[in-house]
Amino acid sequence: MHKLFDLTGKTALITGSARGLGFSYAQGLASAGANIILSDLHQEPLNEAVNKLKAKGYKVTGYVIDVAKEEQIINVFNLMDKDGIHVDIVINNAGIQHRQPMVELELKDWQRVVDIHLTGTFLVSREAAKRMIARKSGGKFINICSLTSEQARPTVAPYTAAKGGIKMLTKSMAAEWGQFNIQANAIGPGYILTDMNEALIKDEAFDNWVKNSNPTKRWGKTEELIGTAIFLSASSSDYINGQVIYVDGGWLAVL
Repeated sequence: MHKLFDLTGKTALITGSARGLGFSYAQGLASAGANIILSDLHQEPLNEAVNKLKAKGYKVTGYVIDVAKEEQIINVFNLMDKDGIHVDIVINNAGIQHRQPMVELELKDWQRVVDIHLTGTFLVSREAAKRMIARKSGGKFINICSLTSEQARPTVAPYTAAKGGIKMLTKSMAAEWGQFNIQANAIGPGYILTDMNEALIKDEAFDNWVKNSNPTKRWGKTEELIGTAIFLSASSSDYINGQVIYVDGGWLAVL
């Protein structure tokens, strides 16, 4: 049974992984045996995250990547090629939020959110898939969806549009790359206790709404996503493709 979830010898790239959910995914996959590639926008937090994992005995490296910049992504993959690093698993986790009514929303703010979430997922996945297909090695993609891949809320239109797009991009990846033994699936976290949600957590009205709007009556914890990430990274999910698994405490079940 353990072999179904064993990632020994696999290399996983997790974008936006210096902290928060990305770092949690990285720790989880490392604990299952994977070699880890962290990435982040900034060098200092990236170095701190790399050192934390190395201190636990994990094999890890890090690259500064802005997933909204195509040239930078291509350059990093070329560097990994030169270093003999072959990516087997990609978790497209990098993301930002911008809260504003649509009638006040500027194009640059819309574009930045969509570029990082949706276009960034496409660009990183394209470069990784090219190499997986050429090596005939197969591979795993885990994209990060959201409850807003299914339902909308006010003031987060660009995030909602991007997350809906990621759901369909995941299906497109499965449709095109399944023949190469590549599986593309997604995780849809519910309301999770993360830095990105700090303002919402501190908002008493919103906090009460979250706790009263799902059957578990609480926020999710970052570690509660690790099992799903390992499952979708391992051989246990080899015949699962194009799916979104919602880890939301039952939130979507009761709307």
